[in-house]
Amino acid sequence: MTEIHEEVRKAYASAALAVLDPQPDPHAGTETVGPCCGDGCCAPGSASGQSAEGSTEPVFGTELYSALERASIPDAAALASLGCGNPTAVADLREGERVLDLGSGGGIDVLLSAKRVGATGKAYGLDMTDEMLALALRNAREAGATNVEFLRGQIEAIPLPAETIDVVISNCVINLAADKEAVFREMARVLRPGGRIGVTDIVSSDALTPAQRGERGSHVGCVAGALSFSEYERGLRNAGFEDVSLVPTYSVADQMFSAIVRARMPAAVPAVAEVS
Repeated sequence: MTEIHEEVRKAYASAALAVLDPQPDPHAGTETVGPCCGDGCCAPGSASGQSAEGSTEPVFGTELYSALERASIPDAAALASLGCGNPTAVADLREGERVLDLGSGGGIDVLLSAKRVGATGKAYGLDMTDEMLALALRNAREAGATNVEFLRGQIEAIPLPAETIDVVISNCVINLAADKEAVFREMARVLRPGGRIGVTDIVSSDALTPAQRGERGSHVGCVAGALSFSEYERGLRNAGFEDVSLVPTYSVADQMFSAIVRARMPAAVPAVAEVS
């Protein structure tokens, strides 16, 4: 587990440093940003896949956000986007809600969430990489965001009290976790009764074994650590979630998909007054 954390931390620290301190390309004479992983899977704007309609569309990086969304945040936040979707577009965020982004990276989803929940709401970002946190804080200052807070820690042990969050989002990060069952339990713990998740992640066909997933890409490349559809649903239900839904959007490798994941915690049961 420690080895996986360190492998992921190094890869994403490198991605953050590429944005914080971009190095000139000696061949082109311009600045360049390197990929976050060896196979390029999560590199900004580096991968495309087949949609259900058969068209080729981007499945990783900045291009998954609308031009309007990209224009509303600092360029560095967009450059550091390494996700496989746009969770803020599927989480149905509302004014006044408290949102937590697991693996917040450069802060793109936190900043977009902060705009959606408004001044009466709050958006938290959780990341274990110091370099990404430094980039996120810089982006928040540049954006003038006052309703955001970035936390250092691992998504298997969220540093927030129980039942304090309305919505948990995450963008292509849970597949990187060393202990996904712990992540599901922690999401359930911090969510208020009736709280929900809106996640984009890489998910595998039920037909693939863990070894076969590893053949299709690295762990840091967002592929080898992916759960199957049935494993993902079972993990969420075991943690107490209901109304679980996993919808594949694009194929990122043979029988590997970017998927939208939604689920909800049961609502609180109203207390029954005692009859004297």
